[in-house]
Amino acid sequence: MAPSHVLRCCKRALNWIPVLFINLVVGWSYYAYVVELCVYTIPDNAERISYLVIFHIFLSMFIWSYWKTIGSKPSSPSKAFCLPRAEKELYVREERAETQQEILKKVARNLPVYTRTAGGAIRYCDHCQVIKPDRCHHCSTCEMCVLKMDHHCPWVNNCVGFSNYKYFVLFLAYASLYCVVICATVIQYFIKFWTLPDTHAKFHILFLFFVAALFFISVLSLLSYHLWLVGKNRTTIEAFRAPVFSNGPDKNGFSLGFRRNVCEVFGDQGKYWMFPVFSSLGDGHSFVTRLVHIDPEQAKSVLQQNGKSPAEAETNPCGLGNNTQHSNSKEQSDGGQIVSVTMESEP
Repeated sequence: MAPSHVLRCCKRALNWIPVLFINLVVGWSYYAYVVELCVYTIPDNAERISYLVIFHIFLSMFIWSYWKTIGSKPSSPSKAFCLPRAEKELYVREERAETQQEILKKVARNLPVYTRTAGGAIRYCDHCQVIKPDRCHHCSTCEMCVLKMDHHCPWVNNCVGFSNYKYFVLFLAYASLYCVVICATVIQYFIKFWTLPDTHAKFHILFLFFVAALFFISVLSLLSYHLWLVGKNRTTIEAFRAPVFSNGPDKNGFSLGFRRNVCEVFGDQGKYWMFPVFSSLGDGHSFVTRLVHIDPEQAKSVLQQNGKSPAEAETNPCGLGNNTQHSNSKEQSDGGQIVSVTMESEP
């Protein structure tokens, strides 16, 4: 037990190395820009002050969103998704997979769960002993199931999911803008220093421009990919493996149109979009899909049946009635639960 505990502690300590590296690079860039460029190199006070103000605005937003991504604990399924004691005992004693699935199906009838495994089975995590909500996956690094899991990011040493995906996208956006500000304000001195003799500031400024340009290219590509995912309402996992519904895999199963897809991540109030404060819609346990419209109040009451509230968050997606083209709408029974099935065309 002791060696295993030591190895686990060492692994957790090593996981912070990428975060330490990012902070060291940002710390050095701050010194190179503020001290070597603004204090020792720029002769004009007006130019120096304007550069410092712009630099610190974007640096502050970058650091704020970065540490919000790191510090936000991944959201896990509520106890409503745990098997009741009687069903859990039956599940543990049962050796046949078919019978275990029947037990899970019986419990899942009372939950807003519509996705399945590739084989059509109820998604159940044996490690966490919970029925996985839609878009929830188990992270082997964090050793927990994460709601609307996108990926585990070593650069923030955290899982990116429902609780911090907005912060992660803003972190990428402000990191790109931070690099743009550095490149745009340093380039004239970068060009000038090639014709000047070696000075103490020369190498810092030359290296600062190269590092900012390289980071900008790499971060911009990642930002572009995640903005595309936001517009499609997909996670990284879903982009590689389409979620499976009762009618089969559907890569656009959670897409509700560009506007509502963006609102699901950033919220329905634009004034909060640019700030790393939580404004995402829903509770992470249930999601409106193109095929199944989950009534928010119904989903909330189902999750509270075991006396546990999933999260104090609004579950009504932005503008649900806007920009929707209905080709067919009907009520159907799904294992004793009434859901409203709405067919929509992708805009």
